[in-house]
Parts: sequence; structure tokens; C-alpha cells
Amino acid sequence: MSLFTTAGGGATQATGYEVSNSIRLNDNDSQYLYRTFDSEPTSRRTFTASLWVKRSNLGFNTTFFNASTTNNFYDQALMFDSNDNLRTINVASGSDAIQVITNRKFRDVSAWYHIVLAVDTTEAAVADGVKFYINGVQETSFGTTTYTQNATYELGRNGSTTAIGRQQLNGTQYFDGYMAEINYVDGQQLAPTDFGETNNNGVWIPKEYEGTYGTNGFFLKFADSSDGGVDSSGNGNDFTATNLTAQDNTTDTPTNNFCTLNPLVPHNSIFAAETEGNTGLSSSGVELNGGYMGATIMPTSGKWYFEVKIVSITNSTDRTGIAIPRFDSVTGDDHIEGGDYAGFSVSTGTVGRVFVTEGSSTTETDNSDYAFSDDDIAIFAVDMDASTPRVYVGKNGTWYTTSAGSGGNPASDTGYFEVNLSTGGSGFSVGARHSAGASAAQSYLYNFGNPAFSISSGNSDANGYGNFEYAVPSGYYALCTKNLAEYG
Repeated sequence: MSLFTTAGGGATQATGYEVSNSIRLNDNDSQYLYRTFDSEPTSRRTFTASLWVKRSNLGFNTTFFNASTTNNFYDQALMFDSNDNLRTINVASGSDAIQVITNRKFRDVSAWYHIVLAVDTTEAAVADGVKFYINGVQETSFGTTTYTQNATYELGRNGSTTAIGRQQLNGTQYFDGYMAEINYVDGQQLAPTDFGETNNNGVWIPKEYEGTYGTNGFFLKFADSSDGGVDSSGNGNDFTATNLTAQDNTTDTPTNNFCTLNPLVPHNSIFAAETEGNTGLSSSGVELNGGYMGATIMPTSGKWYFEVKIVSITNSTDRTGIAIPRFDSVTGDDHIEGGDYAGFSVSTGTVGRVFVTEGSSTTETDNSDYAFSDDDIAIFAVDMDASTPRVYVGKNGTWYTTSAGSGGNPASDTGYFEVNLSTGGSGFSVGARHSAGASAAQSYLYNFGNPAFSISSGNSDANGYGNFEYAVPSGYYALCTKNLAEYG
């Protein structure tokens, strides 16, 4: 479970190459891209696939780079299996010609992985014909290895359909997460250094690929919400995007990693369906001890802004809502421990309530201004630089005071709740709270700057990061690694 606290991302880069966009794929929405090629590739035995991925849901088969011609001839060139191992499979005449499965497991939902599959099946040493590189390092520990010299792949084959984001053969195994910088180089087995480099902090980062692509090579960089699967290699090998919307084009990238919810944080089973690249969350059931879902970035300093859209509320008085707890309040038995919990939460029911808790002591503020309905957007600002951290809360662009009513203002330090969020330097987390016997279902979309819901106005922070419905208060920033490196 890798988590960002006061450092991470935004480090000095060797060439200064920035990745501006990615696509967010939600498996529940059957989202993917595809292209059927109408010419023969430069080679069916030699190619390199290079791409960056950030996973969301874990523990199931998901194929994200593959091709098929018939049931007996297909490639699952890149896939994570149900054990979270990375695989590559090439099937010819109904049998595995190539199958390589890593021993390593890929379970970090906070990280961007750079994956390179470099293939040349004409190699005399057949094991050299299929190489995996992860973040610039060659993978050498495998649980399964099957090699066939001169095996031919379906990727780029005339009449074959290449798919990104699902298994094309059966229309299954959809990918859930983010993808960026998808390079397919036809006819060359390349090194990871053609696509990435190590920065001054020893972190593997993207580098612009400056080589050729071969006949059926392509480069998908998702430059903006309108370009879908436009090929930027110069070959014109565009892909068709299926079930993708403008909100699925995001600025969460390998060079600026945004906060998301984190299913690896201990949480109760009442939380389910982490969707939309771990920015969507639903809850249901009963949890008396404060069931909780946390996030991937937990700053111990700095000033931070985020929004939460209320998708669906069915309860009226229970304490189900949005929580900002101190991270060390989260325990291994899947809830916030009543005697140790420190944090802030706001009910999202029709009776407005705000709770500030320290150990077994809870201060409750009731006012209808804090009540939320479907489609409302809750706004939050958290000041971790104050001697006692401060939380500001509002709704639909209006900041409230501690006794409710408009008049709060994070920029001028008015209307805040003091909350013990930084004891021991643990930092605060962000997520949902479900407690006090609440049994009805709730659904939220969290916007840390990479919204999965439509934004009508479009506001970024002072550094130009994030996309928010409402103005970011002066001095507050989106939860992303570039801001974390500067202010966290």
C-alpha cells in the first residue's frame, strides 16, 4: 500500500517532458478503444509496446493491450490476472506459443506503472525474445514461461482488431483505471530508455519517444477530450473510442499524479463499487463503529481543496457522509475506532449535521445549511499549516460558518472548524464515513481535481492544476503530486 504524505511526485525531470492527459476507463461502463488494421505490419515477430497505467480495481482478470483474428489466433499481449500478476500470451492454432507470467504482483493503486513489452521472437535465445520492463527495470522472476521461436503475433495484422482496455476476442476483461502514453512500435524491439528516464531524485519518469513507428505503429496521447483515440505517430492509425465521454479524459498523469480513493486502506464491507478510477464510491448496510474509506494522498502540511458531488442519498438523519479523519484513526479491523478517532465529518442526509471528534468526545453542530440533496456539491478546504488544523465546509459554492449560514471564507480564515488531524505527523485522509446505524445506500463522486462528473464552469488552482466546479480559495491547492512537492 503505497501512499503519498509530505513528498512524492513533481520532482526535477531530466528532459522536462510532461504528460498532459490520460484516459480513465471504468469497467462497469464497458469502455475501450479499438482499431482493425487493413495492411500488413512491418513485422509480426518484432515489436515494442510501451504504456503507463494506474490501476483502480484489483483481483480480477483485466486485459488492456491485445488483438484477435479468430478464436484460435489471438494475443493477450498485456493483462493483469486475478492474482494481480502481469502476463503476456500469444495463441496460435489454439495453443499457447508464448506465455510469460510474473511472480511480482501489481497492487499499488496510488502509483503509475511504466510497462514495456519488447518482443523479437527471432532471437536465437528464445527467452530474450520476450522482455518485460517495469519502471525501467527488466523483470526476471517468472512463475510461468512458454516460448516459441519465430512465433507470430496478431497485433497489427491485416484484418486483426487491436483493442486497448478490454479483451477483444470475447468482449470481456475490461480494464479499470488510467492509461497514458501508449506507444506501439512496429518492427523494433526497444529498450525502456527510449520511453523513460531517471530523474534527479532517482524516480523513473516519461521521456518523449523520438524514433520511428513502422507501418502499423501508433502513439495515443489523449491530447484533449475531443481526440479520443487519435494516433499522434504520423501514421494515421486512429482508434475508435467506445463508451468514453469528455470526463474520461483527465489530467491525472505519470508527471502529475492526482489523489483518488484507496481501496487498500482498511475499510468496512459497507463500502462497495469503487468506480470511475477510484473517484466514485457507494455505501450501504449498517456499521456502528464508523466504517471508512480513505485516499491515496495524506498531507501533513499545506492547504488543500476538493469537492464531492452527491449522486444519491436515501437516508435522512443518520451520520452517513463525508469524512476527513486523521489517518492513524483508521484501524485494521475496518472501521474508525471510537476511542482513537480524530477527525471531521459532515452528514449528507436531509438533516444537516457536522461532527468534530477527538477520542470519545464529539461536538455536533446541527443546521439545515449542512444538509445535502442529490446533485449538490460539497466543497471542502483543509488548512494543515495552522497550529491546529482547520476544516472549512460549504455547499454549491457557498462557504458556511461553524454555526452554519453563509460567511465562511478559507482565504480570510473565517468560519473554520478546528480539528486534530496532525498529531504525530500522521496527516489527514479524505473519504467517506458510514456510521450510527445508517442502513440506506449513498453514492458520491469525489473531485480532487480530476472529476468524473461534468463541470459547467471550470476552475483550477493558482498553479493551474485541477478542474473544479467552484473557485479554489486563494492559497489552497488541488491534491496532486506537483502541488504536494511544493506545498506539502
